[in-house]
Amino acid sequence: MATHLQEGQKAPAFTGVDQDGNKVSLADLKGQKVVLYFYPEDDTPTCTVQACNLRDNYGLLLKNGFNVIGISPDDEKKHKKFREKFGLPFTLLADPQHKIIEKYGVWGMKNLYGREYMGLHRTTFVIDEKGIIKKVFLRPKNKAHAEEIVKAMGNGQ
Repeated sequence: MATHLQEGQKAPAFTGVDQDGNKVSLADLKGQKVVLYFYPEDDTPTCTVQACNLRDNYGLLLKNGFNVIGISPDDEKKHKKFREKFGLPFTLLADPQHKIIEKYGVWGMKNLYGREYMGLHRTTFVIDEKGIIKKVFLRPKNKAHAEEIVKAMGNGQ
């Protein structure tokens, strides 16, 4: 399953709560380029590899004007622990009720070793300064995600 959202569409508005209990909304980020990455769960192997790649290349992302926000169904407390354990410099939004996750169409049927279950599809959206989706990564390269984003966006141009 893939998201229903397409490049060129307006990104759905949202308000979420970050790892410190602060409200963050897409409207607050108007005028900035945003890397909105959805991931299944804090402190699991693949999610950690992806988060650490974004952390290790955070300077590159900032240099290219990107603000990074991670979203998962985990709560603020779990996000805070994950962020501190791995020194993540970016915001993590808690979405245990799947409100933002559903708006972005990244929750659905998954299949692991023949077992079907409902879960989050790892997906990244690059949103421009006007709130338009410029790029959708349906299968991010977790070990090279930051580089993949910068390259796809023409080095931030």
